[in-house]
Amino acid sequence: MFFRDRADAARQLAARLKGRPLRDPVVLAVPRGGVVTGAVLAQELGAELDVVLARKLRSPNYPEFALGAISETGEVYLNEHLGAADIIGLEDYLTIERRTQMEEIAHRNRQLREIRPPVDVTGRSVIVTDDGIATGATLIAALKDIRLRNPHELIVAVPVAAPDSLPTVGAWCDEIVCLHAPPGFRAVGYFFDDFSPVEDETVRELLRTATPPADLAHGGVS
Repeated sequence: MFFRDRADAARQLAARLKGRPLRDPVVLAVPRGGVVTGAVLAQELGAELDVVLARKLRSPNYPEFALGAISETGEVYLNEHLGAADIIGLEDYLTIERRTQMEEIAHRNRQLREIRPPVDVTGRSVIVTDDGIATGATLIAALKDIRLRNPHELIVAVPVAAPDSLPTVGAWCDEIVCLHAPPGFRAVGYFFDDFSPVEDETVRELLRTATPPADLAHGGVS
């Protein structure tokens, strides 16, 4: 195991990011597990915390397998292995699956935005985090969305990733900070001693108790 739990991973990530000139930094975490990582990372860096919502587009025959992902604004990323013929063959299914996942995103949005309104990321250093990267599809959909909001810089920070996914994700951000990309990657949870499921109420509580923006003492540059 590389990490005791998500909080331990976040502290190790923070150690790699501290000391660099960040501009009014904000950490955007992917629910659910990424919010545990993100809350600790934001606290360690003196950054604002928020979530970025994206959902996997599931394969019709193997729901655990991602065809791609969709963001809360409808930005879609389809995995590179899908050819034009595959997409045409799946067109009707993808229309339904996009609608299904957008409905789930809207449901989560209603739950979370009553606790913390979305932050303005324009001109800011944005650190996008999750507890790890497998295919990278969900992160890429989120990054496509965030890029349209004109951040100063877009950094992905994750504890562990499948090495083959890093170049693909890296094409959508300015920098990736990844602590481990082992050639024997199996699944994200394999590298944590404690990878317990994170409940929705935990996510809400972390957002509720995060340091309010007005109380943050940003150490970045303007």
